[in-house]
Amino acid sequence: MTQTWFITGSSRGFGRNLAAAALEDGDRVVATARKPEQLDDLVRQYGDRVLPLALDVTDRGAAEAAVRAAVARFGRIDVVVNNAGYANVAPAETASEADFRRQFDTNFWGVYHVSLAALPVLKAQGAGTIVQFSSIGGRVGGTPGLASYQAAKFAVDGFTRVLAAETGPLGIRYVVVEPSGFATDWAGPSMQVHDVPAEYAATVGAMTWDHPAVTAGDPKRAGEILVRVVKSGNPPSHLLLGENAVGLAQSYSRQQLAEAETWAAVSRSADFAHDYPVALPGRSAE
Repeated sequence: MTQTWFITGSSRGFGRNLAAAALEDGDRVVATARKPEQLDDLVRQYGDRVLPLALDVTDRGAAEAAVRAAVARFGRIDVVVNNAGYANVAPAETASEADFRRQFDTNFWGVYHVSLAALPVLKAQGAGTIVQFSSIGGRVGGTPGLASYQAAKFAVDGFTRVLAAETGPLGIRYVVVEPSGFATDWAGPSMQVHDVPAEYAATVGAMTWDHPAVTAGDPKRAGEILVRVVKSGNPPSHLLLGENAVGLAQSYSRQQLAEAETWAAVSRSADFAHDYPVALPGRSAE
């Protein structure tokens, strides 16, 4: 069955490759971007199966208008993909609050705006899938210099888990995509690397933001995989993409489980029903 995709950030990277993969599979795509003229070649190649729209995801009214335009053109939306996002680099302490907030506006509030704009359409249909692009950093965190970006990705995951609990019974499915490094321009010209004070040279400064290497992941394959996964009818709640993403996620989960088990007795002792006090790991009871 032909499906209609609504994809933010379609001009490049994952969004562009996903739009192309969906169109190659015979579907229709509402391709949004800040500069929709960057989508002209898709329109030339795929004709009226593409609806290019200008969209700044930080504008809730614009998101609602774009969803209305999509429905007016194609009658429905089957898959919503929140892909738009970017990162700047700076230590959390020295990054300007304005820059931190601007990143969060796109990386979290943009997801919020588009998701909520689409929900009434998907609820009325009784079906639909929302795909939220996070990153492996949105699961394991801790990358020096990316405080705003990774905080937003953690927020996207938490927000999406609640949406799934609330609207899953209404026929809406959710997939959080968590890629590792891919050969996109994510760390390209749009990324600003701010000054790094000397005390952060060994952490933020040690990251190779200024000269990012070509990475392992193939964004074309990623787009094709996502089309297959969404159309399978049984997508995972979280989809890791890339070998590094798998390795980091598995290691992080093992560490979390080991720590929870090590401190389990202390954790349980906070409840009335359990003995108190208990020994801290490696120490006698205090």
